[in-house]
Amino acid sequence: MSEANRGVRGVGPPQETGMNPSGEQVRNAVDAAYRDEWGQVVATLIGMTGDWDLAEDCAQDAFAVALASWPRDGVPRRPGAWLTTAARNRAIDRLRRDAAGAAKLRQLAVLARDPDEPPAEDIPDERLRLIFTCCHPALPFPARVALTLRTLAGLSTAEIARAFLTAEPTMAQRLVRAKRKIQNAGIPYRVPPAHLLPQRLAAVLAVLYLIFNEGYDEDDERRALAAEAIRLTRVLVRLMPDEPEPRGLLALALLHEARRATRKDDDGVLVTLENQDRSRWDRELIAEGVATLDNALAMRRAGPYQLQAAIAACHATAPDAASTDWPQIATLYGELGRVAPSPVVDLNRAVAIAMADGVPAGLKLVDELTASGRLDGYHLLPATRADLLRRDGRTAEARAAYEEALKLAPTEAERRYLAGRLREL
Repeated sequence: MSEANRGVRGVGPPQETGMNPSGEQVRNAVDAAYRDEWGQVVATLIGMTGDWDLAEDCAQDAFAVALASWPRDGVPRRPGAWLTTAARNRAIDRLRRDAAGAAKLRQLAVLARDPDEPPAEDIPDERLRLIFTCCHPALPFPARVALTLRTLAGLSTAEIARAFLTAEPTMAQRLVRAKRKIQNAGIPYRVPPAHLLPQRLAAVLAVLYLIFNEGYDEDDERRALAAEAIRLTRVLVRLMPDEPEPRGLLALALLHEARRATRKDDDGVLVTLENQDRSRWDRELIAEGVATLDNALAMRRAGPYQLQAAIAACHATAPDAASTDWPQIATLYGELGRVAPSPVVDLNRAVAIAMADGVPAGLKLVDELTASGRLDGYHLLPATRADLLRRDGRTAEARAAYEEALKLAPTEAERRYLAGRLREL
């Protein structure tokens, strides 16, 4: 970064949106370009050089050059193309100074495209290749998450470490090992062939869903993760318009995000879905989520994310808690359990059956899950059992179950909610 502000050879004058913009205008333009273009710039450079570290360094340099030159020359009409050209030329400079880079330079093509020239048709494919490479099944799951946030979202190592409550050196080593694994194992930088696409796409979606949940379930400091997950999922939808499951995940995230403001009260205590103030739900996000889900379902290849989104839509579109279509939700959970078997899905289905067919029917299923041991240590199992016992008037048993859930609850908001339930009893 030390040489970044000297300028990048071969970039040429940008096409201005206005000469001599203010410092705030430039900062806003650079910030917007970072959000929208970072993954594209890095993906293009990785595709060109095959060097992940070089690509990230040169992308950073390009943004530094923009901060230095845009106040003088104006903000380009196409900031992404300008930044890609600046980063590419920076990479060429670096390779020219490196003896080992000489051979690589001879292999490179399209090295000096005009910054205002329309991008090549395969530019989006570079970003798609990057997504699938970051989420390759050969990489450990935590490494996939970290690499996705670093290369596609542009989060710093410190930001990723802080978001996942991990020491920065530990996260740095995780990223180093992931990049080394890609190089040493010869993991191809490509979209997988058609027969591998379902498995690989599932890995990508799992990473994006985890990132969203990490930002959705925790404190304000980590909310940026949820926004990044939604943004990256939108990218994936645009890059894979014929695949329904990315749309399903986007719909699910939007429908959950729509009620974020009502999940806790002013004191930070968890508010259950049935008690949330629906007038504060974001109706625009709900409408977009439902429309996105409809587009996915129209492809007639329902998968787990579409089914979860359909369940979320049942809640989001009900005018009040009493109007919730619990029989439909129970049916959807049954189908989800068939497509993606999980004891957590079975637990949620038990709740839906309790609401649709009566508490005893749901309690029977919860007791069977408890006896199976498949959810030992999972705080929502005793919490769910406690709630159903309370509804059934079995106060002493409900109190014992709430106490068990309180010991297992992982967050302060949930502990305070459970403690409040105990006080009520």
